[in-house]
Amino acid sequence: MKTLDLIGTAFANTLRAKTRSILTILAIFIGAFTLTLTSGLGTGINAYISDTVTGIGATGTMTVTKTSETQSRFDAAAGGPVKYDPDAISTGQVGPDRVATVTALTPADLTSLAGIDGVTDVHATKSVTLDYIRFDEGTRYVAAITTMIPGQTLQLADGSAPDNTSAEAELTIPVTYVEPLGFASDAEALGSTLTFVLTDAERTQQTVTATIVGVAEEGLASPAGTSLMTNNALTDELFQAQATGLPSDQADRFAQATIWFDANATDTQIDALKGRLADAGYTGTTVEDTLGAFTTVIDSIVLVLNAFAIIALLAASFGIVNTLYMSVQERTREIGLMKAMGMGSGRVFSLFSLEAIVLGFLGSTLGVLVAMATGSLVSSALANSLLSGLPGLTLIAFDPISIALIIGLVTAIGFVAGTLPAARAANADPVNSLRYE
Repeated sequence: MKTLDLIGTAFANTLRAKTRSILTILAIFIGAFTLTLTSGLGTGINAYISDTVTGIGATGTMTVTKTSETQSRFDAAAGGPVKYDPDAISTGQVGPDRVATVTALTPADLTSLAGIDGVTDVHATKSVTLDYIRFDEGTRYVAAITTMIPGQTLQLADGSAPDNTSAEAELTIPVTYVEPLGFASDAEALGSTLTFVLTDAERTQQTVTATIVGVAEEGLASPAGTSLMTNNALTDELFQAQATGLPSDQADRFAQATIWFDANATDTQIDALKGRLADAGYTGTTVEDTLGAFTTVIDSIVLVLNAFAIIALLAASFGIVNTLYMSVQERTREIGLMKAMGMGSGRVFSLFSLEAIVLGFLGSTLGVLVAMATGSLVSSALANSLLSGLPGLTLIAFDPISIALIIGLVTAIGFVAGTLPAARAANADPVNSLRYE
């Protein structure tokens, strides 16, 4: 019997005991369906996390600070107030008498960072505190700014990202600011001039203007969704305006800096760089570190769900074994006849193995197709309801390679499950088989 004849016969034999085959396929279907949905869930969420990572930073960058601590305003040991530290920069109030601080970075620190092995570039993060922003003579609104860094990408509703190579002051505004600022649409905001007002060291209000080049979508942990994203030209202008009246040694003080390293660095190399930073008195944090706990939780959930799917597939494999054992039992005389007519044991084994593969393939393919249709519908429905506040999120997404692997895995499980019944059929004695009643 030729190979094509074997395959055709295997498909035909699969449908001989329809009820038994359908139940076996259904068990495989459930496992493949579950595995596909959980895989799609992991793919969708991890893709969104990757987009978020590039939205709040860039691959190959690290935020660096000096010593940070939560400091009390009262020194219990001295029995009085804490001495003033000119190098401490407050990062926020954490209690009635406690404040979080970091030691300021200076130009000397930037030079030191640039000399650390593995660091390819260093830029100070310039902190600017705005009084308010406004368009034309409209309502004044509070806002925060974040400077665009090379390699960072934004989820944009319209327009483009600020250009760091431009000498012109540019920014994007969050989509939530469009209507309050007085624009009828995202497109109308593009090209408009926004006014920034901030107070300098001499308690004088300074005014800076910039052009809106884009409107940013809201995103998970994305600064572009909650703050104004500026280019270097605008940040520098605002920083200089804010520093008006400050002595030069006080103006060049920074809470943190961004360093660049090889974007292809391994985890081991990144950890080694963090160690060298720590030895020099600095703390380095990548964007992946910031979202690491979140990613770990999602991966753990997907792993548990995949475990349930694998259990379902293992249960289905016993169904394949049972189905084929019964098929071998029912077709004993047929097996004897095939052997008597010259079919070798290898061909008999192949025939029954193919039947197991057909069961696995049909169940997995149907499970995958139904899971993809269901996942797409659920994802679309959630995107327009419960998850509408997370634009750009496709909760359940399907990767073609993962889908192919699932079908291959389930089909392979079917083959393995069918080896014992196939071996029994292959080893059957033709004389005894022909006498079987």
